Amino acid sequence: MTSHSVCEHRIIGSVTKPSSRIERRKAELRQEIIDTAFACFAEKGYHATGIADIASELGIGHGTFYRYFTNKRDIIDHVIDDLAARIIESLGTENAPDAATSLEEYRRQTERIGAALSRIFLEDRRVAQLLLFQATGIDSELTMRLYGLLDTADMLTAGYLEHGVDMGYLRADLDTRNTARAVTGMILAAILHGMREPDESAMSGMTQAIRRLLVDGVRKD
Repeated sequence: MTSHSVCEHRIIGSVTKPSSRIERRKAELRQEIIDTAFACFAEKGYHATGIADIASELGIGHGTFYRYFTNKRDIIDHVIDDLAARIIESLGTENAPDAATSLEEYRRQTERIGAALSRIFLEDRRVAQLLLFQATGIDSELTMRLYGLLDTADMLTAGYLEHGVDMGYLRADLDTRNTARAVTGMILAAILHGMREPDESAMSGMTQAIRRLLVDGVRKD
């Protein structure tokens, strides 16, 4: 395995296991390429990392790399796809926008979602580092895709707030669209602070403050 020990910090989660040994090995190698590329991006920067660097770390040839990915840019798309899937998964069932029926249920919901987002973005801080500091400088298409993720986050958050207004536990005059954007901004700020100061007690205090704003700042009096 590579000198970066990337196997300990998988970027893409486990998928359905292939049926044959050959298929399993192909899936494992594909995963190893993603993880190794990600480690190289984090260490050297995206633009300074070449296919040769990734292949050398893994001990494979260029041809093997190109059997799995078109180029190194292709790997960034897989990282974003996985990130979006993990976020959507955390919002299922009891955490869905229309799941809460009372202020207390909404409060518990924000706590669960906050914990899930902290795990997603701060378990491996390289994910946030790559997306927030490097990805927007790669090309305009990727920049627009990241803006799309931001828009989706705003839309999802607005859905929670609109449901709370409809159910009567959030204030009726709430500007859900702009409040949702403010919430997204708070979450991004928390991620940035968590990257700069990976102290659990400090992050716990910040996430608690955000949750209080998400409940006490918008609840119906």
